[in-house]
Amino acid sequence: MLAVLRSRDASDVGARRIATDLAAAALVRLRAVSDQDRLMSEEPVASAFERLRDDLRPLVRFGDLDVQFIEPPVNGRALPGDVAQAARAIVRGAVLALVERIGVTRVRVQWDCDGNNLLIGIRDDGPGDLTSEIPSVRQRAARVVALNGSLLVDGTPGWGSEMSVTLPLDAPGSSATVPAEWGLSPREQGVLALVASGARNRAIAEKLSISENTVKFHVANLLRKVGASTRAELASLVR
Repeated sequence: MLAVLRSRDASDVGARRIATDLAAAALVRLRAVSDQDRLMSEEPVASAFERLRDDLRPLVRFGDLDVQFIEPPVNGRALPGDVAQAARAIVRGAVLALVERIGVTRVRVQWDCDGNNLLIGIRDDGPGDLTSEIPSVRQRAARVVALNGSLLVDGTPGWGSEMSVTLPLDAPGSSATVPAEWGLSPREQGVLALVASGARNRAIAEKLSISENTVKFHVANLLRKVGASTRAELASLVR
């Protein structure tokens, strides 16, 4: 919206109309985003990247910033819904932060996947003074760390800065094996692994695309089959 309102190529009336349309469309998407995220356990990496392009299209169209998109392989591994959403938010925040920096006219956004991680590269043509101490970078880093990922910043004076983000596609798992005598179904094993990782019922439900009541049912069965009395005891047995 700011890119539209600041554009030198649009009249006041036209800019206000476009900004109003963008705001209305955003409100409609906000109403549905929670349900979409719950239902979408995985998202093809190409589709996730295309949604990112859509998010940044107003900035590219009406702003003074030239954004180059390097698309991921079409056959890349599908992304968990929370990773795809976080990746788009991280890139949007990084690009919007770069817009405010003096001397930045071009930004390149690249996604790739090595099978286990989503690899994000963001490079600009600015003064090359970007560091991890800048507040906008610290905010992105905190989001990445929350997903057990890493963020590195590298700047070369006069040649621009680069931000490299690695987001794991799988939650940290347990190295322990589930005893066969427990007689757990594949679904129960999945729930058990998430319980052992510290996930709560709502997060488990979203990850597995089931209801919270179903999660409670599975947890109760797990406690009975394993002979544990609490979730903490259940998790400790797996660890």
